[in-house]
Amino acid sequence: MEKKSKINSPCDERCPVRASLSLLSGKWTLMILFQINENAVRYGELKRSVTGISEKMLIQELNMLVENKLVSKKVFPEIPPKVEYRLTELGLKTLPIVDQLAQFGLENLV
Repeated sequence: MEKKSKINSPCDERCPVRASLSLLSGKWTLMILFQINENAVRYGELKRSVTGISEKMLIQELNMLVENKLVSKKVFPEIPPKVEYRLTELGLKTLPIVDQLAQFGLENLV
C-alpha cells in the first residue's frame, strides 16, 4: 500500500508549528514544564530539579512562562517569601507533548 504524501502549508507567521515553537522552544522551557507537571512547585524545588540552569535563567524562563500564560505564580505573604508555580489550563495542554518527548528520549537516547 502506497502512503500518500501530505502537503504542508508554508511555515509563515500563521503557521501553527511556528506559533507553538515561539512558546515552547526555550532551552529550559520543556524541562521546567516537565518538572512542574500537575503539581504546585516552589522555586527552590525547580532550581534543584532542573540541573544546570542558572538562577538568572530560571527566573527569566519562569517569568516568560507566566507572561505566556503557561504557568501561574502564587506569592504567599510570608517571611521569608514563599512562591509556588503551577501549570495553567494552557500549560497542562503541553503535558502530552512533554510526555511524548520523554518517551522518545527513553526509547531512543537514554
